[in-house]
Amino acid sequence: MVERAAAAAVGAAVHMTRKLRVPLFPLGGAILFPRSQLPLHIFETRYREMVKDAIEGAGRVAMIQPLRDDDDNQAPLYGVGCVGDIVGIEELDDGRFNIVLLGSERFRLIGESESDSAYRCADVDVAAFDDSDPPPLSLGARAEVEREARRLGDALGLAVDWAGVNRLDDEMLVNAIAQVAPFDIGAKQALLEEATLAGRADLLVQLMQFHRVAVTGGVEIEPTLQ
Repeated sequence: MVERAAAAAVGAAVHMTRKLRVPLFPLGGAILFPRSQLPLHIFETRYREMVKDAIEGAGRVAMIQPLRDDDDNQAPLYGVGCVGDIVGIEELDDGRFNIVLLGSERFRLIGESESDSAYRCADVDVAAFDDSDPPPLSLGARAEVEREARRLGDALGLAVDWAGVNRLDDEMLVNAIAQVAPFDIGAKQALLEEATLAGRADLLVQLMQFHRVAVTGGVEIEPTLQ
């Protein structure tokens, strides 16, 4: 019995890699979470090609943030992103696309793979995170997220449908704010990599408080989490 329990504990501690090859869309400030949607306007030639290939293939694109903001298609990347399924698409007359991604699972980057395409591809581990449905937040944690979101919205002068916000479930609320809030790339990456919804909500509250103080105090700085 003891040996079986010990073996089970060891087995649970061993991480099982599930490798997937995906097209990469490096885009600073854009993060995607499982079960969340991300609308994108695709205009660069290489990413038009990526969307066409995705439509003809598995129908998915991997969102990941670059470590530096440049356009040489070779910027180093953060190690964590999220795979998105294309659930909405509109092809415009000039070849551009409007697409909507639905996040399926976060991944840890294994390494970029060689490709004949103009866009980057990589092997990723989609078993690196537990992205099953999270437990709900405590009532106190939910209230704190809503309170700080209102305060930040007021500080930024945003018009927000708070009644609609209140109807969102905990995960949709936290992830939606994380996606659209004006945080820097490092802060958004920290939110993406946070393992649990409760941990993400707590970090989100801290970032909103910091940003609100910076805005109302006239200090033009943003939290940087590297």
